[in-house]
Amino acid sequence: MKPTPITLTRQGLLPDDLRVARAESAPHLGPRILFFSGGSALNGIARRLKRYSYNTMHLITPFDSGGSSQQLRLAFDMPAVGDLRSRLMALADESVLGQPDVYALFSHRLPGDAPPRALRDTVDELRRGKHPLMSAIARPMRQLIRTQLDCFAEAVPEGFDYCRASIGNLILAGGYLGHGRALEPVLFMMSKMVDVRGTVRAIVDENLHLGVTLVDGRRVLGQRALTGKEVAPLDAAIASVFLFADPKTGAPVEVALPKRNRRLIEQAEVICYPPGSLYSSVIANLLPAGVGRAVARQPVPKVYLPSLGPDPEARDLTLADQVQAILAPLQRDAGPDVETGRLLTHVLCDLSVPQAECDAVTRRHGIPCLRLPMKDPGRDIYDVETVSRVLVSLN
Repeated sequence: MKPTPITLTRQGLLPDDLRVARAESAPHLGPRILFFSGGSALNGIARRLKRYSYNTMHLITPFDSGGSSQQLRLAFDMPAVGDLRSRLMALADESVLGQPDVYALFSHRLPGDAPPRALRDTVDELRRGKHPLMSAIARPMRQLIRTQLDCFAEAVPEGFDYCRASIGNLILAGGYLGHGRALEPVLFMMSKMVDVRGTVRAIVDENLHLGVTLVDGRRVLGQRALTGKEVAPLDAAIASVFLFADPKTGAPVEVALPKRNRRLIEQAEVICYPPGSLYSSVIANLLPAGVGRAVARQPVPKVYLPSLGPDPEARDLTLADQVQAILAPLQRDAGPDVETGRLLTHVLCDLSVPQAECDAVTRRHGIPCLRLPMKDPGRDIYDVETVSRVLVSLN
């Protein structure tokens, strides 16, 4: 008998202890929760969610331009891989039944205070299989990893800066070069090597950058200039955001959501716009053409979990303004006639957010805003267990 689609409406509890218990007892059958995400803000929640579901899906921005990812982008004219590698490691099987030796290698970062020659020698030892981190890995996986490092070593320019470089990022870069400058094959390979409990993909497999226009009309190019981490925070609010390919001109470009990622959205049972830098980590994933339409077609809960604590990218923005910033690219793609509730059904925020801010979201956008005790005591971050239980309950 062919399955017949049906739309159901139910009243639920947050968290729902029964649904949480069911997921914990059979995580391989856990809910398909999809995140539009980048950066490290979600990694703790992603790691805890492995307890309840092996089916979470993560569409990650490859537009980062800071840290060691920037060195790889400059050297090889490639997408950023740091956030992708970070999320793969958060979802890896870290038990003794997994691949702890491979996990240790992929997670290893070179020191920031060693001489350049010593850093190059370390990478060469790894490539030749002489370093303890590499020799601890059994064949044939060791040879497969070395092949990716060989591709990296053959292409790396003279004088490449290895300071604080992630070995996992170097392996991803080598795999990208060795697979015809495509990220998807090497991400799939790395996922299998560490038994990733979920799906991690770049939102697009394109070498693009992130830019913004400020309210005073100025343009700022490059993700690292937005976050306030490596350079001074922006001195004006962001008015709009765009993607560009040519760093010299910063001319905006359009890029389409790949079919494989559209199908991933179509499989989602819950969609989450998670905590993280508002524009560079979350909204950046909503810019490709087709994202808004794919989201609108899914009759599932779609929730925004705003960041706790200050976000330099959300300068002067109220919670209702942040919701509008998320809705803007989705509405632009889905069309003006699409109801807001088809793009975002709920805002879930901690009790530390004033009730007045929550009420303003509902007045302005018609979206329910729920205040729940989700903050980690003493810190401006979410309690990962509480948030995991809430997200699982939405299915």
